[in-house]
Amino acid sequence: MKRLFFLIAALIAVLSAFAQDYNYVEATDLTIVGKVFPDTPDPYKRMDFGKYGGWTENSVKLLSSSSGIICSFRTDARAITMRTLTENEGGSTRGERGYDLYIKKDGSWLWAGSAYIPKGNDDYKTCTLVEGMAPGMKECIVYFSNFSVIKSAQVGVPAGNVLEPGDKPFKYDIVLYGSSFTHGHGSARCANTIPGFLSRMTGFQFNSLGVAGDCKMQPEYLRALKDAHADAFFFDTFSNPSPKEIRTRTFGFIEEIQATHPGVPLIFIRTIYRENRNFNIRRDAIEKAKIATADSVMAVAVKRYKDVYYIKTSDASTPDHETSLDGTHPSDIGYYLWAESIRKPLVRILRKYGIR
Repeated sequence: MKRLFFLIAALIAVLSAFAQDYNYVEATDLTIVGKVFPDTPDPYKRMDFGKYGGWTENSVKLLSSSSGIICSFRTDARAITMRTLTENEGGSTRGERGYDLYIKKDGSWLWAGSAYIPKGNDDYKTCTLVEGMAPGMKECIVYFSNFSVIKSAQVGVPAGNVLEPGDKPFKYDIVLYGSSFTHGHGSARCANTIPGFLSRMTGFQFNSLGVAGDCKMQPEYLRALKDAHADAFFFDTFSNPSPKEIRTRTFGFIEEIQATHPGVPLIFIRTIYRENRNFNIRRDAIEKAKIATADSVMAVAVKRYKDVYYIKTSDASTPDHETSLDGTHPSDIGYYLWAESIRKPLVRILRKYGIR
């Protein structure tokens, strides 16, 4: 009889939790960071397409995704949900179509939960990030999906709990322009990206303009980047272009950025070793030529231009080469290793400019 009583009590508690009313607040009414251009007409898209023109259809698609966007808030709730309205819910992983929740513990950001954005663009969809937490105020950040196109994103907590804007979680504004590697292609969770890892490792805000396969220093991207607010620039610009594009575009790219951002560090990184070249002679030759060209061009650039740097230590693999997702993109541990491989030289450079 006692066992039946406890079973009924537990069932009532579960049903009460499901029936509990939630209050939702639009993420833009909290604190949004992570965008190179914070005041876009569509707040969850990363570019003002009217102000900066000349975009291809593919660029519009990529820049419309919410990759790198973070919502910061405080709450005393024991559960946190998200309610989302999408134009396109994204891909199949939580990185491509989900949210990641981190909560500060002992001064560091600790992963707390994640969830898929449910499929369907016709109405708001709700997902739970975490539940069953202890009471008390918590500092929270939610990373947005790397490939979803979001119309509305609302943070939800049970009625009666506090939900208020949080502080900016990371210092400064470092503009990151890069390839699918920095966009987060293939990451199982949307916080497991180069900008995500680097922000948590260093405490500096890396604002993502990662564009999968489309980072070739094109004029339309350059026009926008020249207008960006940046304490520093971080470029993964040698992963997508051909050797010819690297040779013909890099110097002009540097000169135009420096014309509007004198004295701001421009930090370029070498692309990583792609595992699909291991036994493919043609791909191996292409990758060798790309890296050799970038090394050659940047050897000249760092001597010709003040405030230009080139980090060669990029490495997303282990000695046994077991961290590749698909031969091109790293797995989550590969992205972590890549961020860690460049962290120290990156921090040393930034310190020269008072970024510490």
